[in-house]
Amino acid sequence: MQIDNLKKVTITNAQEICALATAGGFALNSPEGASPAKFLNGLLAAENLNQAVQFLSFALPPREAVWWACLCAREGMREPVPPPLQAAIAAAEAWVRKPTEENRRAAGLCAQATDLKSPAAWAAMAAFWSGGSLAPENLPEVAAPPQLMGSAVASAVMLAAVKPEAKFAGQKRARYLQAAIDIANGGNGRISPAAN
Repeated sequence: MQIDNLKKVTITNAQEICALATAGGFALNSPEGASPAKFLNGLLAAENLNQAVQFLSFALPPREAVWWACLCAREGMREPVPPPLQAAIAAAEAWVRKPTEENRRAAGLCAQATDLKSPAAWAAMAAFWSGGSLAPENLPEVAAPPQLMGSAVASAVMLAAVKPEAKFAGQKRARYLQAAIDIANGGNGRISPAAN
């Protein structure tokens, strides 16, 4: 798959995205002057799917990144879904549909009501870390460091790839990356069904 463009990615230099990812705990290093599409093409050609997931987690704008995390989290959910995880994914999706401060804070509360070991919890945390203050509402603002949201998105997507069974992780990552690339080009990112 050759990617010519990532229309929704507003950072035009892959090095800037890699610096953000590195600040978020992921060691990514782009050649000087590479565009995001060129760098991503290199990762995909080398079949470095983990780094491609990490790169796109930081490259996508907040709503698109959280939507991707939500899609991956939903795809891996198995019934019965515990109520805290249902609430977390619903809150993250609500923020994507309507990115208000109220919905952002609700996503944060729902994420904190989980054990933070599931893709749904990290999708909700990504919504909370998308902007605004981390402090309670009546206290002085504490801005979220810009790398937090991407770290939460990467956590959600990578966890979704290994849950409930790690043996399908490679196939799932490849499908998740196709969804992210679709989102990055203005699509809805629906994840293609697993091949039987």
